[in-house]
Amino acid sequence: MGTWLSKHLEPVPTHLSYLILAGFLLLYALFSSFIRNKLHLSEPPLATLVGIAFGPRGLAALAPQQWHLEDNVTQEAARVIVGLQVFTVGVELPKYWFSRHWRSVGMMLGPVMAFSWVVTAAFVKGVLGTEWTTAFVVSACLAPTDPVLAASVLAESTFSRRVPRRVKHMLSAESGCNDGVSFPFLYIGLLVVIEPTMGAAVKEWFLATILWQCTLGSLIGVVIGTCFNKALKFAERNDYIDGASFFVFYFLLALLSVGVGSTLGVDDFLVAFFAGYGFARDGWFAVKTRQTTLPNILDLILNSSMFVYFGAIIPWDKFTPGPYTEHITPGRLVSLLVLILLFRRIPIVLAMKRFTPDIKTYGEALFCGHFGPMGLGALFLVIEARAQLENGTSLPEPYPPKHTAHKQAIETIWPVVCFIILGSTMVHGLSVAAISVGSHFTKKEEERAPLIGQENTGLRYMIHGDESEPSISEDEDPDALE
Repeated sequence: MGTWLSKHLEPVPTHLSYLILAGFLLLYALFSSFIRNKLHLSEPPLATLVGIAFGPRGLAALAPQQWHLEDNVTQEAARVIVGLQVFTVGVELPKYWFSRHWRSVGMMLGPVMAFSWVVTAAFVKGVLGTEWTTAFVVSACLAPTDPVLAASVLAESTFSRRVPRRVKHMLSAESGCNDGVSFPFLYIGLLVVIEPTMGAAVKEWFLATILWQCTLGSLIGVVIGTCFNKALKFAERNDYIDGASFFVFYFLLALLSVGVGSTLGVDDFLVAFFAGYGFARDGWFAVKTRQTTLPNILDLILNSSMFVYFGAIIPWDKFTPGPYTEHITPGRLVSLLVLILLFRRIPIVLAMKRFTPDIKTYGEALFCGHFGPMGLGALFLVIEARAQLENGTSLPEPYPPKHTAHKQAIETIWPVVCFIILGSTMVHGLSVAAISVGSHFTKKEEERAPLIGQENTGLRYMIHGDESEPSISEDEDPDALE
């Protein structure tokens, strides 16, 4: 009997991965409202834990290494998923939002991000004893706010309704932009290492990174979004497009944007974000699709799958000292994580509160400073950095080469960034539950909700005067500043 069964059963890694991933997503879908609105948990930390539990260090049912998934596969999967998410952010911003709120986003992308980059580099240098160039490369990977993790916190839920819409929209817009804006920070450190002279590094940084990747990428995104907005209006007006194609158009345009950006060698994420914003900035698309749940379906399937994958590829063996990473220890990585979470954003956002119109109280500044998660965007950037150090291009080798002039940097940045992503996913993913429970016990007993963490009033120390304003893209001025 046992021989007969073994002949017919096929528990190979790929088949087990389908079973585990689909099983997790089905269980989450069955209890999604309870998990999100009662337990205040989101998909990324749960998906990461599933990846860890079934990965090589757990039950060993998920083993990406056995599937021969190389660095380029991880890079492209992260590229597509982050690109889709930033496109979604651009689409879901209220109508002509940037024309009213550019100062707030400018502060988050300028002083806040620059401070995050410098202070994180100082912590990496001080705690791990790396070269300054390596420290700045690591910090550039960790400087942006991850749009996937941010969306999991800011998505429609009982908790998100307690946060002022202007704050949610500002954080969403920041997360949509800053994965692309991180490229200039990343390439400063990389080009200093790669180029033969400082003059050549500055020239290449300005021409290739600032002008070609970022400026041209943003313009291409706006053009793509605007043109396809007009094309879709024309097709819909003349009854050339059916309902199913209309809704899937959103997904296909996001993929096209990523494809154009990656093919031209410009900033994929800025192309995708501004394509989404240009496509939906007049509010017409939101009117037509206000009932669709396609973005939520894509989020559940793609984002959760990627975090399960990340949980399975975490390089646990690299978190201890090695030939090129003698200063990396679990204790130092934990210390680095704590320093980054406490000081990477919170002090500068508090300091810049008076210059950021959408942040009206120090409570809102503390919230915005804390919710700067690091996730799949950092995963993409660290592989981009490894590729540049390996061969001077953005296309990584299948596996890190054994001998290279930049071996120490290559061996350092991967485990450090992965550990911080893991820590950020857990801390920021569980922060909503912690804040909900904390706000319950800080209220007077007679003001508390019957169940712990089930308050539905606005969070304390925030101004909620704009909560009566509408919140979707077709509205005239959903976030008017007072």
